[in-house]
Amino acid sequence: MGLRFDGKVSVVFGGGSGIGAAVSHQLAEEGAEVVVADRDENAAGDIAAKICTAGGKAFASTVDVADASAVETLIRSVVEKFGGVDLAVNSAAIGGARKSTADYPLDEWRTVMNVNLNGTFHCMKYEIAAMQQRGGGSIVNMSSVLGSVGLPTASAYTAAKHAIVGLTKVAAMEYARTGIRINAVGPGWIDTPMLNDCLEETTVRKMLTLQPMGRRGKAEEVAAVVCFLLSDQASFVTGSFHLVDGAYSAH
Repeated sequence: MGLRFDGKVSVVFGGGSGIGAAVSHQLAEEGAEVVVADRDENAAGDIAAKICTAGGKAFASTVDVADASAVETLIRSVVEKFGGVDLAVNSAAIGGARKSTADYPLDEWRTVMNVNLNGTFHCMKYEIAAMQQRGGGSIVNMSSVLGSVGLPTASAYTAAKHAIVGLTKVAAMEYARTGIRINAVGPGWIDTPMLNDCLEETTVRKMLTLQPMGRRGKAEEVAAVVCFLLSDQASFVTGSFHLVDGAYSAH
């Protein structure tokens, strides 16, 4: 057994940047055909082009995971074009407002939940159905270190990421005997565009003072764990939550 994914069809939601992009590259390097799905058409196209230039197989697709019908259409098109879905990574997310709970805007709460939590559910719903037709598969949901700890002024993001862990565990139990494995990963403070856009540099520096390793993680370090969980080497791993946080949550 190994990390090779030759002949496997993969879909990476949120594959246009950050951790999703790193996962897309690593899957392609290990032989998978990768559908890079992102709401940013240019970002998805850029990552797919880079993969192809490097000798991999990748295809860009534009989708908003908050739109269930759009996700269903995308998965159906992948099945029709490639014959099925073997691997899926649900990494699409937004940071949301930074407000205390009582002051958190209702419309912003709904937006974060629609993308981060409902979007993950939409992806899983149609991925699982496609994998059942295939006779099995593997899914990794992108939670966060904030799926295990809290962060003041990030109630919506934290709540959604906690919920993703619970959703992962339930679905893993439901489909454990069907050959479908479902796990979650919890990145810590990773050097990605979303972290840089959502947090002020002073906040990031403060977080790093609580970081035992004293640095931000790299998207490629998270992608390595994701690809292991997708691989046959993790054949008895399902329903689990794997932190990639440099011991931040060990406090």
